[in-house]
Amino acid sequence: MHAQRVRAALRGWGGVGAMAVVCALALGFVLLLPLSQSHGSGGPGLGGQGVADGRQARAETCKDPEKQTLSPSGADGPTIDKIKARQGDKRKIVVGVDQNSYRWGYRNPNTKGAELEGFDIDLAHQIAKDILGDPDAVQFKAIPTSQRTEAVKSGRVDMVVRTMTITCERLGEVAFSAPYFKTGQQVLAPKSSPIKGYGPTLAHQRVCAAAGSTAYARLAHDKMAGKLVAVPNQLDCLVRLQLGEVDAVVTDAALAASQAAQDPTVELKGAPFTTDYYGVAMNKDATDLVRRVNQILVQYRASGWQASYDKWLSATLGADSGPSKPPTPDYLRKS
Repeated sequence: MHAQRVRAALRGWGGVGAMAVVCALALGFVLLLPLSQSHGSGGPGLGGQGVADGRQARAETCKDPEKQTLSPSGADGPTIDKIKARQGDKRKIVVGVDQNSYRWGYRNPNTKGAELEGFDIDLAHQIAKDILGDPDAVQFKAIPTSQRTEAVKSGRVDMVVRTMTITCERLGEVAFSAPYFKTGQQVLAPKSSPIKGYGPTLAHQRVCAAAGSTAYARLAHDKMAGKLVAVPNQLDCLVRLQLGEVDAVVTDAALAASQAAQDPTVELKGAPFTTDYYGVAMNKDATDLVRRVNQILVQYRASGWQASYDKWLSATLGADSGPSKPPTPDYLRKS
């Protein structure tokens, strides 16, 4: 059965053969986009002491994490001043992104130079255009799911725009913008699978989720899977599913829909079982940058968001963007 599934997947866009090509390209570009590079004073500073205590306190007292952000402002501040002070080719915003999530952050091997494209990439270009006056004044860094928070805290990137869910736990370590997308957790499995969704039919199954993701945390907490398999990136889960090494994947519904579009032998199972919101992650001390990104999002939701949705996501999530639109921002954080 597994061999038949793999042969069927190879006939689709996202079969294992195609995935191998994409992964090989991705590896090459990872070498060009080193994860370990630091930008010193040009990037955001370290989070400082008390991170563990702050994370615990935030998780215990946090309510409505998607509202725990600062009100918008178009004013510059120390973080933005440092970004603008970068010289020459380094005068760019450094953004952590994915390069393997189809239609979100993805290196398209069919374009010249295997360009990065997708919904998150459009937003990163918009942020660069507003702050530096040039949509191309952005340096993309490939960041695995499990390293998104650390990349912000260490100053390797100025921000992460990478389908990152706003959670109380993460608010103890990084700051988030207002939400720019609404989604929820969902199950992905072969069409022939008896799995019906997030529930008893997962009880004895091998389930894959990306390490550091909200899906992994939920599965571990609920002890839902028979065996929980952690991988660095979501694409790895799809490949393992195609190879028959796992029985199902749990991830954000928006990402699951894109993975189903890559491989016609798999499908979404059941309805989303959570409500989650994506936000731009930044250093906790970069309050001026958080406010500026929130100001950009006000404008982007009014003009730009829908066009990007239509271009990248309507084919997988449907023409009606209503269920994916972020809520009207409610800024509860004061400082």
